[in-house]
Amino acid sequence: MRTRNEATVAAAGGPGALVPRPSTLDGFIDAVSDREGISLRELEPLGTLLARTENSVYRVIPLEAGSSRVLIQGGRFFPEPTEVRFSGSGFGGSFLKLGWIGLGLRMEVLWQGQRIITSRIRAVHVQPAPAGIAPS
Repeated sequence: MRTRNEATVAAAGGPGALVPRPSTLDGFIDAVSDREGISLRELEPLGTLLARTENSVYRVIPLEAGSSRVLIQGGRFFPEPTEVRFSGSGFGGSFLKLGWIGLGLRMEVLWQGQRIITSRIRAVHVQPAPAGIAPS
């Protein structure tokens, strides 16, 4: 019998059916709990987060406190600032850490009914909102 901390866990499919541990909810929680990153809720409206991924640099600007509405620019889908719903980040599967931008994870946004997933995040940098500009 395999223990909880091993790389795979037994699946309901019977003997020999193994699932990679990060593909389980417990495995995902363990894998993201100690990752460096930032919660979108920690960013002030109109502040800017720059996220460098394996393939692009994204500029993410929250539009309202406590909301998933952001402007995003970067990558092939967003050459211009575009309003999207920021979902969170994960490994590109079905689990997400909501509202989180984490190193080594992939950002996920909803745009025009599509789920857009970036390549892995390599670095993040936060710039405060410019002085004298109030969110609408």
